[in-house]
Amino acid sequence: MSSRRELANAIRALSMDAVQKANSGHPGAPMGMADIAEVLWNDHMKHNPANPKWMNRDRFVLSNGHGSMLIYSLLHLTGYKLSIEDLKNFRQLHSKTPGHPEYGYTDGVETTTGPLGQGITNAVGMAIAEKALAGHFNQKGHDIVDHHTYVFLGDGCLMEGISHEACSLAGTLGLGKLIAFWDDNGISIDGHVEGWFTDDTAKRFEAYGWHVIPGVDGHDPAAIQKAVEQAKAMTDKPTMICCKTTIGFGSPNKAGSHACHGAPLGQEEINLTKAALGWDHAAFEVPKNVYDGWNAKDKGAKAEKAWNDKFAAYKKAHPELAAELERRMKGDLPKDWAKKSADFIAKVNGEAKSPATRQASLAAIEAYAPVVPELFGGSADLGGSNLTEWSGYKPMISNVEANYVNYGVREFGMSAIMNGIALHGGLIPFGATFLMFSEYARNALRMAALMKIRSIFVYTHDSIGLGEDGPTHQPIEQIPTLRMIPNMAVWRPCDAVESAVSWARAIERKDGPSCLIFTRQGLPHQTRTDAQIANISKGGYVLKDCNGTPDAIIIATGSEVALAMGAAEQLSGKKIRVVSMPSVDAFEKQDAAYRESVLPAKVSARVSIEAAVTDGWYKYVGLNGKVIGINRFGESAPANVLFKEFGFTVENVVKTVESII
Repeated sequence: MSSRRELANAIRALSMDAVQKANSGHPGAPMGMADIAEVLWNDHMKHNPANPKWMNRDRFVLSNGHGSMLIYSLLHLTGYKLSIEDLKNFRQLHSKTPGHPEYGYTDGVETTTGPLGQGITNAVGMAIAEKALAGHFNQKGHDIVDHHTYVFLGDGCLMEGISHEACSLAGTLGLGKLIAFWDDNGISIDGHVEGWFTDDTAKRFEAYGWHVIPGVDGHDPAAIQKAVEQAKAMTDKPTMICCKTTIGFGSPNKAGSHACHGAPLGQEEINLTKAALGWDHAAFEVPKNVYDGWNAKDKGAKAEKAWNDKFAAYKKAHPELAAELERRMKGDLPKDWAKKSADFIAKVNGEAKSPATRQASLAAIEAYAPVVPELFGGSADLGGSNLTEWSGYKPMISNVEANYVNYGVREFGMSAIMNGIALHGGLIPFGATFLMFSEYARNALRMAALMKIRSIFVYTHDSIGLGEDGPTHQPIEQIPTLRMIPNMAVWRPCDAVESAVSWARAIERKDGPSCLIFTRQGLPHQTRTDAQIANISKGGYVLKDCNGTPDAIIIATGSEVALAMGAAEQLSGKKIRVVSMPSVDAFEKQDAAYRESVLPAKVSARVSIEAAVTDGWYKYVGLNGKVIGINRFGESAPANVLFKEFGFTVENVVKTVESII
């Protein structure tokens, strides 16, 4: 039977070998955290390698994702579909073992990590999801949702500001199923962190309201075991286990130094390290007794079977709740969703009201939340401005059956937490702030798009139309740059009908995130036929047409659609087509025939209108067309004054169209 140290050394050896073969990677963290990983995965982790998506599994997040060979080694050794050949293919094109763990590439990888601080923040989201679903579904005698979220993180994660946002909120919410292990090795890329990171981390986390276990020897299995047991016993606070470790543990010449942080050890040093560790095996060779010591297939199968038996009893006692939980975890929408959402859109069209689209957004949430109870909302301290607090919202801080989080002024944290909620499954998260402050959250948006997950980012106060708060709060470049994120759906509706449609499409989208962008100011209702309503989902459609070939086409989004319609009326002697384009990316996905039907190539006289930077619109108007936009920062003044100042008037649109006909 293998000793604990021998089992841990398998991680060290595989990590050294894979990084060396790739001639690229980070061996230090896996070597330093191997003993912690061995105790956690062999004695505490509840998971089944044969079913990586088992609903009640514990979640494991490697927040310091550069140490990816740690999780790849764990997955390989415990029996997931990750072969030794996959490890040999570390960091190679199209491999299952990319340089940083990527969600969707490798069974058992719960989230894409690497941008430091976001892994721990995703984990906070997972723990929030577990707590919310437990509150909704667990019944007396039936603890069906009952699992932990474990996180490994390093000094870099703790230095990133997002870790403060997320961990502060985790303490406030009392996420007792969240357990973090700090790899306190005192080393980052530039060397010893004492020159730039001297925080008292234990006191910091105590101040957040965490249970802190300080001074654990990260190479002593008994000490680690005791700490994990203490952490699991603390059910009303998240726990931070502070593990003192040696980076590159075992390496005679590079352990404890940044020399092993982000570079191969070199074959000579690997040989010396294996000798020092007593690991007498060739590269990528793991003896059978070590594999046997790690294999989690039987244990995992038993754990899942025990839970399946519990779920069968739950299903018998609470059949409706069980069916609802199964539906949510599959990611399916309710059977009546399509009809009810279509009915609501038709109702909004019939009402012909002219609210601000942020108010139209609230109306959509009011309508859709009862139909899709897994909608899980929140706002970064702007609920009353973003209008996300619908009549049925239940904040987590005061409700067991929560469907909402007051995120506080934590835009980046909110967005990465939402990603964790989406990754956990069972909930569809949305979170809101002013569009300008999407900037704080930008990397979390990118990660959502990269992972192809259903996070819904709600942004209000979308332009200079917010008025007197001035240029610090007035977005100029944000809408176009959000559109530049691959796989990000961006919707900027022009009225309540388009708002209802954009919300519906975001809820339905399973393969990526959406940004829904709304106004502060009221916008007029646009009259449409049923066919036009159906075409809203295509991202761009003809809102107002003319007889025959148009003399000019005006393309607009959001609040500027009203200007386009007004200009078309004033240009009554000309044949003008108005195209509303609430979602450029959705329009791009339509076939060539549809795009040509909306924007025929033979009509070269084109004008676009959007209160944002102009560059992206030349694709649609051509170099001979005109773009009415903003290429400088805004000003502080009432909205109507600003729109006139920046040329967003019917008169200017008319003049611009006439100049190119």
